[in-house]
Amino acid sequence: MISQVSQPRLKGFRFPRSVISYAVWAYHRFALSLRDVEDLLAERGVIVSYESIRVWCQRVGTQIAASIRRDRPAPTDKWYLDEVVITIRGQKHWLWRAVDVNGDVLEILVQSRRNAHAAKRYLRKLVRRWGVPRVIVTDKLRSYGVAVRGL
Repeated sequence: MISQVSQPRLKGFRFPRSVISYAVWAYHRFALSLRDVEDLLAERGVIVSYESIRVWCQRVGTQIAASIRRDRPAPTDKWYLDEVVITIRGQKHWLWRAVDVNGDVLEILVQSRRNAHAAKRYLRKLVRRWGVPRVIVTDKLRSYGVAVRGL
């Protein structure tokens, strides 16, 4: 059971701040469903509905999600880029994904094209957010070469 040590309650909420922040943290950190978080809390002896967790995520979720992103370690300077075809409503799309050496996903982008322009756009988005990497490992798609040279 989560201890209810003398933490002040958030105004308008029945549960203490520690329970609310833990539920919202678990929801955002591990991309769980609201019902999964409800089960997680129930295992710890806190009975709360998924609707309450949804309200918590709406009210305090942005601050906790921002702190999770802020505390996330910086990516390494070696990236692996890959793309895979997916079908959405019967149309082909390309899911572009960048992963660093530690296995942390840096960026995911879905586009309808797999050409040099799409690769440039994706790489520009990556570099804008994470900076220029030391090494980029790809699957030898020619579009990546054009995009890296344009970097």
